[in-house]
Amino acid sequence: MSHKLVGMTDTQDRSPAAAEEDIDRYDPEARRWLSGAIRAVQSDAKRSSDTHLLHVPLPAEWGIDLYLKDESSHPTGSLKHRLARSLFLHALCNGWIRPGRPVVEASSGSTAVSEAYFAQLIGVPFIAVMARSTSAQKISLIEFYGGTCHFVDNANEVYEVAAQLAAESGGHYMDQFTYAERATDWRGNNNIAESIFDQMSNEQHPEPAWIVATAGTGGTSATLARYVRYTGRATGICVADPDNSAFFAGWRDHNPAAATDTGSRIEGIGRQRVEASFIPSSIDRMMHVPDAASIASIQLLEKLIGRRAGASTGTGLWAAFRIVSQMKAAGQSGSLVSLICDPGERYLDKYYSQDWLAEAGLDTTGYRARLDEFMATGHLD
Repeated sequence: MSHKLVGMTDTQDRSPAAAEEDIDRYDPEARRWLSGAIRAVQSDAKRSSDTHLLHVPLPAEWGIDLYLKDESSHPTGSLKHRLARSLFLHALCNGWIRPGRPVVEASSGSTAVSEAYFAQLIGVPFIAVMARSTSAQKISLIEFYGGTCHFVDNANEVYEVAAQLAAESGGHYMDQFTYAERATDWRGNNNIAESIFDQMSNEQHPEPAWIVATAGTGGTSATLARYVRYTGRATGICVADPDNSAFFAGWRDHNPAAATDTGSRIEGIGRQRVEASFIPSSIDRMMHVPDAASIASIQLLEKLIGRRAGASTGTGLWAAFRIVSQMKAAGQSGSLVSLICDPGERYLDKYYSQDWLAEAGLDTTGYRARLDEFMATGHLD
């Protein structure tokens, strides 16, 4: 019957069965660009050798080995290089990044440095939305890789402003805090967890009792936790959290709505809300680490291995030292792994500046004394 039936709604009239529509949006030129962009990102992974696993010298009689996965040796100098590569591949394959359109990110610094690198690699503009307090060294690195920095006064504004800039420019808001755990292949494919266990395979204690991570998006801890379960390992996953972060309270209280009024002073980790990429149910243990303890830990690390690291490394290191102390007291031997997240040279005007520490009201004296006692006795109260 060719005429419209009485009582038929407009919606029914436009149903797929009522008409044959064929809309072809295939764009061969865009597909060629996409293929080249993905190849460029994948080539970066091929060129980059895996990061080193460093042994931290502790007294041999303790029978406990501590290792640091040195993520600062990535081309852009931080753990976030892995995340940025995964995020770009995820967004490219989803069709979200287009030639000539900017990629926009909300970031506390290191992710933006790495994303600026990959944006430059595939030839698209990059805009980083970040707090005005971000270290000068990180800002310089973002601009070195061709990125533009857009500053906000309140760290909680970065999400909304980044989404708005992407919408206004026709670009893509990368949104690391939502997609970090989705973009990473946690089953393997040379992720950080697979790399750690491969590098540990010939050590005295090849399966770590604990891996200690920190959380900015939560993506790294989710990858580690999922991998150890997927491969049937007994390794525990501990997340160390700094002052002014919502992650610890959210995990402790089973409260995904947990929030704080003040932003984290430890760049790269700690958020004022529980981010979507943080998977609390996958985490075995959490430890709140005062900021002064984090900075005292990187001061000790410089003495132990002759390297400066960012304060997020110190947050994980303090938690690792606490676990070492507890294992020793219980007469346990074994190994632990934590991370060097980024180099200390990015924070010469902050965590390695006595003026900044004094202005921030951070006194490391008491924590340094506790760490000295730990190195002498193995006991960290």
